[in-house]
Amino acid sequence: MAVPGKKTSQKFTSTLFQGGAEDFDIYCEICDRDDIRLPAFGYCVDCEEHLCSSCFNTHRRPKPLRHHQLLDKDHMPKQQKLHGSSKSTSSPQIGDFTKPCSKHTKEVIKFYCHDHNALICSVCVTLEHTPTSCHVDYIPDISGQILDSTEFKETLKDIDKLTNKCSQITSDLKQRVAKSTTSLKDAIAEIDNFRKEINKRLDELEKEVKDTATTIQHDNNKKLKTTETTCDDINKSLQASADTLKHLNSNKKTDQLFTELKKAQQLIQDDNNLVSQLPTINDIDDYIFEPNQAIKKFFQDQKSLGTLSSKKKKQPAEQKNQCAEAMKLSTPIKINAKSSSDKSNCKISGIAVSPQNQIFAVDFNNQSIKMIDINSGTIKQVKLISGPSDVTMVTTESLAVALPYSETIQFISFSPYSLSLKNKLKVDGECYGISHHQGKLAVTFLKPIKLQIMDLKGNTEITVDKDSNGCNIFSHPGYVTTNSHSIYVSDYYKPAVLRFNWQGEMIGLVGIKGLMGINLLDDGSLLVNSNKSHCIYRVRGDLKDTKTILEDVDSPFAACWCAETSTLCVSRLKEDSDDKYIRLYKMM
Repeated sequence: MAVPGKKTSQKFTSTLFQGGAEDFDIYCEICDRDDIRLPAFGYCVDCEEHLCSSCFNTHRRPKPLRHHQLLDKDHMPKQQKLHGSSKSTSSPQIGDFTKPCSKHTKEVIKFYCHDHNALICSVCVTLEHTPTSCHVDYIPDISGQILDSTEFKETLKDIDKLTNKCSQITSDLKQRVAKSTTSLKDAIAEIDNFRKEINKRLDELEKEVKDTATTIQHDNNKKLKTTETTCDDINKSLQASADTLKHLNSNKKTDQLFTELKKAQQLIQDDNNLVSQLPTINDIDDYIFEPNQAIKKFFQDQKSLGTLSSKKKKQPAEQKNQCAEAMKLSTPIKINAKSSSDKSNCKISGIAVSPQNQIFAVDFNNQSIKMIDINSGTIKQVKLISGPSDVTMVTTESLAVALPYSETIQFISFSPYSLSLKNKLKVDGECYGISHHQGKLAVTFLKPIKLQIMDLKGNTEITVDKDSNGCNIFSHPGYVTTNSHSIYVSDYYKPAVLRFNWQGEMIGLVGIKGLMGINLLDDGSLLVNSNKSHCIYRVRGDLKDTKTILEDVDSPFAACWCAETSTLCVSRLKEDSDDKYIRLYKMM
């Protein structure tokens, strides 16, 4: 029998108390201080002590304990703080709880609510996460399960993943900002060049009107000088005649006087004729400057020198593969591409068109690029270092031209008034066809035979030349055209149009003889020239359907489709004087 007032021996625990050893391991800490060990019946959150049934039932009676939060046996912590030498090293210490509650800053976090995935304090348990509404655990009861657990490992993986993602985002953004900064520097250079072009043109116009003023002034001075000289000569001759007549009259030499008098009368008549032909004040005008009202109004109407627009555009979805519909084109209009300085017949091997009704034609024979105004027919041109083969629009104010024999890509800026050479890229072969799309160039080469994808700085990203079996993909790659999802190349000797994606993988092919220029329409279909059949075809974007849209076209060569005006521009491949014309077909 247990002795009253003494701690009960462990070996008699099972016979003295109802409940198993697990219950006895968690005992009333208040009674334990009086050396009486009784099994825990509940727990006081505020006192952080386990209580037996008697202490639990009487705990709130004293006024200072009236508001303490009590947990019953089912919800009380399943581990107990140990005292003395038997204290477990794995048990939580008061110092383990140091993180303050976000809502009740004077309390520390000791509990975890599974339902709300929330770390909470004792006040939270009392007010919001009561045992009747939430599944709440005392953290020391469940924290031991987390050591080297799957949750622990997955959390570390998630941390690493998010850390790497942040690092990648920062790295990518840093590169993007660097590229954007470079593009802005290029844009500022373009602004400077544009301003110089405007200044140059205004200087030319200013010089023209000043030269006119100088010419008028020169003519006025010439008239004055002529009048002064003539009148001086007349005065001198008349004065001499008068002196002679007076002398003869004084000396009464009548015969001589008669003769000189008649001569003087004739002199007066002749001089009168001269005087009548001299300029008068009515021949000299006053002048004022009248500004060109069109230029004045133009500058008054302008709100800015230009705009900065983002190169990034939404990638359009690939067009649905509909049948290649036939197109009806008008009778062609001929545009003369031959300038007065050309020494050879024209060979227009490449064409580009701007929305402002300007045709850009590269003339291989005359080693030049020409800007032709469709409305007026005026031609501006720039000489190149060698014969150009093809041209593509890069921006609304710049072009890129392929020069095969110089192994060079020449960039050219343009305005409504002029063309000017910019920077050039050295490439590793005889480049022929060229096409630009969103900061990338697709370029075909005849020596060595290949297709290259490069940026505008000349950095090669992809080279396409062999298939998976090591065989040559191309025989004689010529023209190239591009959109957001495809690159199309015409191969004259294969003969075929080949389709690639921007990763350099061939994804389609259609055979057409005598392939020359190729162009993309807005719906993703192509216009393809054949100088063998003398036809122009419309080919579906997936190269699985072809329609003839124009027949009896005499040796079609280069071509360009202008979406803004729905016009097809075609040059001619024949060595005769008629090669100087570019033919314009309007879609009907």
